[in-house]
Amino acid sequence: MPRDAGSLSLGLDLTYALDPVAFATDRLHFEPDPWQAGLLRSNARQIIENITRQGGKSTSAAAGALHTALYDAPALVLLVSPSLRQSKELFGKVTDFLKDLQPAELLEEDNRSSCTLANCSRIVSLPGDPKTIRGFSAPKKVIVDEAAYVEPAMFTALRPMLAVSNGQLILISTPNGRQGYFYETWQHGEGWERIRITARECPRISAEYLEQERRELGPLLYSQEHDCEFVDPDSSAFSSALIEAALVDDFEAFV
Repeated sequence: MPRDAGSLSLGLDLTYALDPVAFATDRLHFEPDPWQAGLLRSNARQIIENITRQGGKSTSAAAGALHTALYDAPALVLLVSPSLRQSKELFGKVTDFLKDLQPAELLEEDNRSSCTLANCSRIVSLPGDPKTIRGFSAPKKVIVDEAAYVEPAMFTALRPMLAVSNGQLILISTPNGRQGYFYETWQHGEGWERIRITARECPRISAEYLEQERRELGPLLYSQEHDCEFVDPDSSAFSSALIEAALVDDFEAFV
């Protein structure tokens, strides 16, 4: 049954509006880890998450996207991923939460890449192509999944959209080498809230599994995928640290 005005008491609605963790726990039946709870409650305008594989970053992002759409209406929420398949995966987590909501929420539109709620909020899933995103304006929340694999031109197209709405930008990923917007933002970005969770800090990942991964992947890939380290690819002739050390600016000018 779709939710009507009396389906939730005003007190509960206010509680869920003010506390995304209560909303996630009670209405989505999702028990967030401490770092996920902190993320859901964060008011930071720029958040970058360096999270291990299977650490729960997409699930918490989906819960946050839905909370914004429901309780900050009318809101435009954009879900951006490197490819169409990946964007559908994240959008699928949002729609799975929507289907399980009790009381249910009315949908004015529902398709494979977007949905519109009765409160006029929209959640739109987009692949990482800057040409497909320039038509959107004033989003309340932008979530970039697998941000380390998104082309820098996408971020150039994204950032001006937030100027008027003062919306929230969230980058979530595991590292992809010492390169690109995600790496530069993590290392040098100003005004960002940083969250880093390794596999050893995730209660759902066993020590036995990690030991097997260490043997299968080798130390380089393991440190990237599970320890959230930014590492140089095997093909690099020189390490990033060596290159950075060579870039000095204290030479005297020739006269």
